[in-house]
Formats: sequence, C-alpha cells, structure tokens
Amino acid sequence: MKQKTNPSRRTFCKNTALVAGGMLAMPLDIAASAHVLGDDAIKIALVGCGGRGTGAAIQAMSTKENVKLVAMADAFRDRLDDCYKILSTKFAGSDKLLLKEEDKHVGFDAYKAAIDKADVVLLTTTPGFRPIHFEYAVSKGKHVFMEKPVATDAPGIRRVLAAAEQAKAKKLNVVVGLQRRYQKSYLACLEHIRAGKIGQIVSGQVYWNSAGVWVKERQPGQTEMEYQMRNWYYFNWLCGDHIVEQHIHNIDVANWFIGEFPLHAQGMGGREVRKDKKYGQIFDHHFVEFTYPSGAVISSQCRHQPGCLDNVTESFMGTKGKIYTDSQNKGIIKGYDGTSLYEHQGENDPNPYQTEHDVLFANIREGKVTNDTEHAAKTTMSAILGRMASYSGQLVTFDDALNRGKSLMPDTYSWDAMPKVVPDADGNYPVPVPGQTQVLES
Repeated sequence: MKQKTNPSRRTFCKNTALVAGGMLAMPLDIAASAHVLGDDAIKIALVGCGGRGTGAAIQAMSTKENVKLVAMADAFRDRLDDCYKILSTKFAGSDKLLLKEEDKHVGFDAYKAAIDKADVVLLTTTPGFRPIHFEYAVSKGKHVFMEKPVATDAPGIRRVLAAAEQAKAKKLNVVVGLQRRYQKSYLACLEHIRAGKIGQIVSGQVYWNSAGVWVKERQPGQTEMEYQMRNWYYFNWLCGDHIVEQHIHNIDVANWFIGEFPLHAQGMGGREVRKDKKYGQIFDHHFVEFTYPSGAVISSQCRHQPGCLDNVTESFMGTKGKIYTDSQNKGIIKGYDGTSLYEHQGENDPNPYQTEHDVLFANIREGKVTNDTEHAAKTTMSAILGRMASYSGQLVTFDDALNRGKSLMPDTYSWDAMPKVVPDADGNYPVPVPGQTQVLES
C-alpha cells in the first residue's frame, strides 16, 4: 500500500466531532445504488461463517428490506455448512436464502468469489483478515457491514484507512459492529454530554472483566496454520488480544464521549491464569492509562480470569458531574452533590445489533450513506496502542504506534504456510515480556 505521508495523530484524529452512529446524509451515486434502482432485492454475501457471522447474517436478513443471501465464504467447509444449516432452519419457507452449491466458497481466496456476487457484504471473519477483505469489497464498489476490530496491527489500520477514502469517494455504506453507537442508552447519554450536563470529561474508567472465552484444542493432523486459525482467539495476528477484540467496545465509548483519540498510553499486563500452551501468546489481563489531548486520562481494565469480579461498564467524571453506562441499556448521570440529572432504564430498547443492520439497509434503500470506517479504525488503533503499551511496559505515543507498529500478518496464506509466531520444541508460544518485548519498528 502506497502512502503519501505517514499520518500524524493530529491529522489522523481530525474532525472528531463524530455524529452518533457515524450516519451521514448524502446522495448515493448511480454506481453505488444501481442494484437498488434496477432490482428490488438487495443481494448480500457472508464472508466468515462462525458464530458472529451467523448472527450478522440473521440480523441482516431480519431487516424490513428485501434482502437475499446469495453467497457464503469461509476458510473452513464445516463452519460454512454449520452456518448454512442454522440459516436454513431460521428462514425455512422464505425466499431470503438464494444459494446453490456453487455459491458456497471455501478457502483463503473464497471471499473474492462471494463478494463479486453481492451488493452488500458482511465481513465477519477473524479480525486479522478484515483489512484484506474490506479493501477488496471497496475496490468492487460493495456496501459493507464489518465486525470490529477492523485490524490487528498498525499496517492493517493504514490499509483500512486507505480503503476508507475510496469508500467515501464511491459513497459506499460501511457499518462497523461497534453497536453501542447504535444503542439508545448510549446515544441518550451522549446527547446530555454534548449539552454540557457533566461539563468537560477529565477522567474515567472503562472495563471488560470476565471469565474469558472458548479454547479449541489442537487436533491430530492439523498444520500450524490450521491450528492457529481454529484457536484464533489466542494469536495476535488473528485476534489482536482481548484488549483489541473485546475491550475495544469500552475504549470506543471513551473516545466517542470525549470526542478525541488518545495522545499516548502506558500500562501493564501479563498471564496469571493462562499458562498452558493452548492459550497461545495473549495476556489474561491488561491495565492501561490512556491520555487524551484535552488532558483527560482514562483507566482501562480488561481481564479474562475465572472466579473474579465481572464488570463490563464505563464511568466518566466531568467538571460538573459523572456518568455511568453499560451494555444492559443503563445510563445514569449525577451531579457531585448526588443529584440525579438523568437516568435511562431501557429494558425495552431495541437490540443494537439489529439496529445497526436496520440502519445500513434502510439507508441503502433510501439513498443515504452510513460510514463508520474512520472512527472504527481510530478506535481499533487506540486498542492496539493499549496492547503495545502493556506488552512493552513503555509509554507509547499514538503517532509511533500508527507509523512504526510492527506487522503481525503472515507473508503468505495457505494451509502449509507458517505464521510469524510458532511454538518451540515443547509446544509453547513466545509470550510478550514487559521491559523486553519490542513493539515498534526501529
């Protein structure tokens, strides 16, 4: 990818007064809307048929628009078949599933054939492949829903940003699965923040502390590439570590509410529980302090340790009051004298996972554009910055992380190709060591 210049954090983070959900009202050009004007059905392709991909397909096919799934792609045939079985049951008797056997594509390059057949693509593979798939979809003039994070390393972020400029020029819709930006409780709290109800945010805490996720055991006959892709959560080139893959949601809320992106970060982390070789190379806890241009400091915690306190929330302190939010549709704003300034209890609020798809397909139909790419890339870079800080034990600036962050991706993609991180003779993977691990190119 050719770069005119290395973008600075100031340039990279300009225009950060983000509209809620990244929705922009602008006319859709003829090339981008031809499928809508010439054919009532919006054809979609699913690239990545795991659990999140299956959920995204169900949500896309559950919108009010005339949406038809016409192609699927995955690296693994069994995942594609499992997904297709679920979708066939869910939409039995409908005409939303228009797939023949030749529309099911398997392998590392399968995404191309699937994307070529559709108007809208759902990019829901493991995160490491997102820049490659997004770049191709945009080059083909396709509208996109893609899951977070949008990359796992800085070169991937730069690749996404370059494609984002093309998407903007083509007036393509791009929705990213940072669904809190489509959630009523968060949108309501943001409105109060922008109205000055808590003053300027000066500090805060964001959390994703939970017991952790699944593990895929190594199976006989697997190549190293297949094993890592099956057990993808534990390898940074595929997942980014849980600070990037999960905790990105909470970091995104901080960036969104403050209206800025971090200037630098410093932190700590390690492995207290994940000591077995099956946990690959990632940490089981991170603690990072993000400092923003305004001077605000956000303390970020994420932990995957069973038996510990679970906490997936955000809290922010302003000059006039404080705010509490969580994914369970709660939003509470109080003054420092204890006065209740606002309380959102949205037990009956719409599901934001569904709302983001409703917005995407309605805007396509109505000739509007939704484009989440830039803020999603900036927030993904913020989470990568946090990982760099905890892995290295050093203060890392946003500029350095973006422009000097190392590539994690393999040189080639095939079942016999070797990832950059491989096990030693005992099957153990190299784990980052703060104070020793180098995260920046010299």
